[in-house]
Amino acid sequence: MGGKHILVAAALALAAPAAAAELPAALVAKVGATVDADTARLTAVFKDLHQHPELAFTETRTAGIVAKELKALGFEVTTGVGKTGVVGVLKNGAGPTVWFRADMDANGGVRETTGLPWAAKGPQRLADGSEVDVMHACGHDGHVTWLLGLAKAMVTLKADWSGTLVVYAQPAEEIGMGAQAMVDDGLWTRGFPKPDYALSSHAVPGPVGFVANTAGVRMAGTDQLDIVFKGKGGHGSAPELAIDPVVMAAQAILSYQTIISRNVDPQSAAVLTVGAVQAGRDNNVIPSTATLMLNLRWLQKPVREQMLTRIDEINKGVAIAAGMGPDAMPTRTMKGTAPPLVNDAKLVDAVNPSLTELLGAGKVIGNFPTVMGSEDFQVAFEPLGTPYVFLLIGIAPMEKFAAAQKAGRAFPYANHNPDFFIDLPAVALGTKIDTVAALALLAQK
Repeated sequence: MGGKHILVAAALALAAPAAAAELPAALVAKVGATVDADTARLTAVFKDLHQHPELAFTETRTAGIVAKELKALGFEVTTGVGKTGVVGVLKNGAGPTVWFRADMDANGGVRETTGLPWAAKGPQRLADGSEVDVMHACGHDGHVTWLLGLAKAMVTLKADWSGTLVVYAQPAEEIGMGAQAMVDDGLWTRGFPKPDYALSSHAVPGPVGFVANTAGVRMAGTDQLDIVFKGKGGHGSAPELAIDPVVMAAQAILSYQTIISRNVDPQSAAVLTVGAVQAGRDNNVIPSTATLMLNLRWLQKPVREQMLTRIDEINKGVAIAAGMGPDAMPTRTMKGTAPPLVNDAKLVDAVNPSLTELLGAGKVIGNFPTVMGSEDFQVAFEPLGTPYVFLLIGIAPMEKFAAAQKAGRAFPYANHNPDFFIDLPAVALGTKIDTVAALALLAQK
């Protein structure tokens, strides 16, 4: 969902001392060997997924691959949850139930520039016949691959753990609507085993071989909303006979900037971004409407409410000043929303020592700043109060990361950019990280 970046340089300096590993070294080594034996297949899966990105709620091909792979491994598979979501259940005796998520959707409006042989093949045709550039510019192809690798590894290692593993592929994370769609479609009323713990992970442009996992508020809450300004259409040569919604939209965009700078407490983090402006088609026609597509980020609910209130006030004021009547005020449509993501402290402590055993000392970042990027993973577990952990896994080549640092840049590239890519060694390593995290909660002690 946009901007899930960690300040790796600062985090490395703040890394807490590693605790003693919980999982036996022999089991962690077994995970490594199991995934290494599967790396060629996983790399092929990853490349295929990257070449065939799909937008939110259209991830039918990706969901089909997930369902087929999980069925072949012996999972009880349910498809079509929240339109394209897939849930796989593997029962393996007594013990806790752990849910592990991967998101499936790609980014629209991004044309890949990596030049990789497995780059996205072309634009996606939408239901209305139009086409849009689509790219896995946020790593969800890697997330799905890691999930499938985790599923196979956990089947192979069934003798080493006990409990129930639920792996699921979620649609529409980028627009913040997928998790809620699965809940609304009966995620907790279909008879799936209720979770004791939940896990997920995300690709970030830190160096391969590092993972960030710390307790507390990790990511901001978010809202996606559309504002429609209504005007009076007309000829471009006679603006006095029209009321121009494009001008209203432009005035609103500039006024929105004062919400953060002049209304929100400077010590309260918040972001307001206008990501798209849609109005008109022809050079000489004043359109009847103009639409603004906004994104909000916040850490505190009162700040969220303050931003929404001020947006409404600005919209109304602009419309009245333009001469619109009370029956033609701007409309606000709320779309995807998610609260801040908060890692459970006890789960962080349970998982990190085993990750240190896997990666080595200093590679597990236990203390890094809260970021204003957002997620909807946690939305699914709010109704149950399930404790969860969300891992951030480095996927950039170390040499590129080091060069960026030397040049004064935080990262060599960013999520949602056309040059984003997952370094191939991260395919296997991300799988190992996810598998060790799950085993840390399920392995027989």
